[in-house]
Parts: sequence; structure tokens; C-alpha cells
Amino acid sequence: MSYCVNCGVELQAAAERCPLCNTIVINPNELEKKKDVQAPFPSEKGQVETVKRKDIGILITAILAATAVICGILNGLSFQGTLWSLAVGGVCVILWVILIPVVIFKRQPIYVSLFLDGVAVAAYLYMLTFLVGSDHWFWGLGLPITILVTAIIELFTVCVRKLPYAFLVGCLEFFTAVGLLCMGIEILIDRYLEHPVALSWSAVVLTVCGILDIAFITMLSRRRLRHALYKRLHL
Repeated sequence: MSYCVNCGVELQAAAERCPLCNTIVINPNELEKKKDVQAPFPSEKGQVETVKRKDIGILITAILAATAVICGILNGLSFQGTLWSLAVGGVCVILWVILIPVVIFKRQPIYVSLFLDGVAVAAYLYMLTFLVGSDHWFWGLGLPITILVTAIIELFTVCVRKLPYAFLVGCLEFFTAVGLLCMGIEILIDRYLEHPVALSWSAVVLTVCGILDIAFITMLSRRRLRHALYKRLHL
């Protein structure tokens, strides 16, 4: 059963033209055989113009800037008890720093993007010091943890990009980074609280990550184990 491509009326199997609008009946599979017959439908698909990255970047910037400015005005005219607009403005800055390189500067090195993300988070935490009325926690804990996290993420990225990629290697790098991060955070917290440096909860994380790392290293060193795992996981 077929229908006219122009008016939609049902056609008979042997019909060569539509009985209602006189449109030629053509089988699309036989168009190549009939070079002299013009198809009643477009031969090429239309294409919508792509949106430029610059325009998307302008839109994101306008939305985030408007959000920060409007919240600042509201904070100044009403709700004057605290500087809550600083928290909103800081989030807008972080989102802008994270999104703009992805949208516009795609060729920007990932290490630079990660560094700028860390700077944006540090700036946001510093803005919060005006909200809480104290900057002791920022210099003693907030900034060191931000630097630690940024450094470990940068190191993890270097390993992923420079070393030969494999599933087991990626898992080994990930769990090693998690263990080091947890250990560093607990050490920084103990120093901030002026407690003796002693690993407690991070020791548990380090133990689990160490066991997993040993398992990954063993599988990487044994070809048969490695191939058996890849087959079972369809990697």
C-alpha cells in the first residue's frame, strides 16, 4: 500500500500518476534507473545553521553576570543582614571559568583550565570570608585544601594523558589519587586544628586503595589475568 507524496491519497499498486493531483508515482529505490524523471521530493536534506561558540559564550556570560548583579542589587536594597550575594556571585564566577573554556577556547590546554578552576574556587572561598566575617579558616584550611586538590587533579591528568591508556592503568591511577587526597586532607585538618598529625579515617581509605592498587598491579603484570578480565568486562 502506497500514498501520494503530494496529497496523501491512497494509490493503486500499478498507478503511475496520482488520480487526484496528477503527481508522478516514483519508487525511491528506482530513481537511479530513471535519470530523466525529476523526483517529486527534495533530493538533498536541509541543514540548520549551527550556532557559533562565541554566541553561546555571550549567552552564558550574560546569564551569569545578570544573576550576580541582580542578587547584588537585592542584597543592597533588601535582605541587608548578610552579604549573601557574595556566595551567589562566587558560584557564577566558578561556573563562568569552568564553562567558557569548554565552549569557546576548546584548544586551551587542559592543565591551564584546571589551574584556572582551582583559582576560581580559591577566589570563591575568599569571598565567603566576608560573609562569615573571618579569614582564618581560609588561610589555614580552605586555600591549602584547594591547592592540594588542584595539584592532585593536575597530576592525575598528566598520568592519564602521558601514560599508555588502559582500563586497569586508569583504575590504578584513580585509586592512588584518591588515597593521597584523603591522606593530605586529614593532615591539613589536623594541622589546622593544632592536633598531632595522626591518620585515622584516611588510613582506612589508604588501606582499601592500597589493596586495590596491588590487585591492579598484579593483573597488569600477568598477561593471562589481564586478558581474562578484559574478556569478561568486554573491554
